Amino acid sequence: MNMLEKVKKLREETNAGVVDCKKALEESKGDLEKARLILRKKGAKIAQKKSGEVTNQGLITSYIHHNGRVGVLVEAHCQSDFVAKNEEFQQFVKNIAMQIAASNPKWVSQEDVPQEKIEEERKILTEQAKEEGKPSHIVEKIVEGRMKKFYEQVCLLNQPYIKDEEKTVKEYLQQMIAKLGENIRIARFVRFELGEIQKE
Repeated sequence: MNMLEKVKKLREETNAGVVDCKKALEESKGDLEKARLILRKKGAKIAQKKSGEVTNQGLITSYIHHNGRVGVLVEAHCQSDFVAKNEEFQQFVKNIAMQIAASNPKWVSQEDVPQEKIEEERKILTEQAKEEGKPSHIVEKIVEGRMKKFYEQVCLLNQPYIKDEEKTVKEYLQQMIAKLGENIRIARFVRFELGEIQKE
């Protein structure tokens, strides 16, 4: 695979710009795996820098699954009207709506999970580990590992991204922030499933 093909492949996989892909490949001496990691770290750094910036523009998008039994509304914020109208941002929000339809998260991030829910889950997992006869000194470690799995199931940002399970939704979000140069926030969502009663 020549350099041009590698840049193309990296661009498709990461959504990063051509220049960033070239730089990452130069830095990694042509190693695609290392270049991916460089871009991932760069995206996380940019997202960190942008995270404090005000997001008062954005978009509400709907997605109805092809069987007509699952529907999603998602609200995503960005910093400017220019980005809100950007095709890539709109596609990003649509992809997030599809993610919610497919993976049924309950909250956007770990920080949104009510403390009593975390404590309840931790208690159940601790009891399970003890019932399995695990030694008490490793119960805490087992519980931490299972809590990580719990967050992956219920928190949108912790979930593996359905279109590329090598990365999480959070990493996909960070890539978009790096690419579009603005802070982006998934504000809220609602998921409807036919026959399912919405809890207040």
